[in-house]
Amino acid sequence: MPEYNIKELQGRLLEILVAFDKVCREHDLRYCICGGTLLGAVRHGGFIPWDDDLDCSMPRPDYERFIQHCKEWLPEHLEFVCAENDPAYPLPFGKIQDNRTTLIERRHLYYLGGCYIDIFPFDGHSSNGLKRRLRCMRYDRLKQLLYLVHRDPFRHGHGPSSWIPLAVRKLHTMNGLQQSIRRVMLEEDYDKCEFASSMTDSYKKVLPKAVIGNFKPYVFEGHEVMGIADYDTYLTCMYGPTYMTPPPPEDRFQHNFDYLDLEHSYRDYHE
Repeated sequence: MPEYNIKELQGRLLEILVAFDKVCREHDLRYCICGGTLLGAVRHGGFIPWDDDLDCSMPRPDYERFIQHCKEWLPEHLEFVCAENDPAYPLPFGKIQDNRTTLIERRHLYYLGGCYIDIFPFDGHSSNGLKRRLRCMRYDRLKQLLYLVHRDPFRHGHGPSSWIPLAVRKLHTMNGLQQSIRRVMLEEDYDKCEFASSMTDSYKKVLPKAVIGNFKPYVFEGHEVMGIADYDTYLTCMYGPTYMTPPPPEDRFQHNFDYLDLEHSYRDYHE
């Protein structure tokens, strides 16, 4: 795996976050840092030192509005990519990427773009726990099928390990699965629900909207950004009650991207 300067990458991600925050403030869009990014803000005042990604979320109505206007609102060097505006995009949530850079996470999950921050929609959930669980199970199944359609079927060779992804490709298309996933995500009206979550986080991470839908300012690497106000309830749900204790070195995850170039655009990349 190639080596890279994590501080330099974090600096680029911070630039994207600051630009996104500016757009949201100017156009009255709700958003928050979430996941490990919020944990970093609470525990470290910024990035978790070994973390090389950055996560944000938006309530579904704001996410949809951002999709509609991202090209006119974002600076020229930033692009919001998602299934709704790119038929080759392989994920059920969006990313803001820097088109002056190049990043390939994994060759077997090939998608050519720039370094990015993730933008997850917060979707509403029914107050019925069983209904929530069944919906999340349907989402997880479709997401797994999407992975198998996108994944290189010969990642582990041309033997039996390739049969399932090849069979899934005969039954499903990327576009068809993305449309099915979107229908599941939009089943509940966010504004009318008492519960919400990022569907990617599974049914165990569903929280009352009074928790997950209320935001306040945090200082992140010297910049004021928005985050979930009740961070303790949220982070306990995500990481357990000992979230303020850093994990041992052997459990500190880093991506080790397959290819990263912070000086040249992915548009100029050649194999």
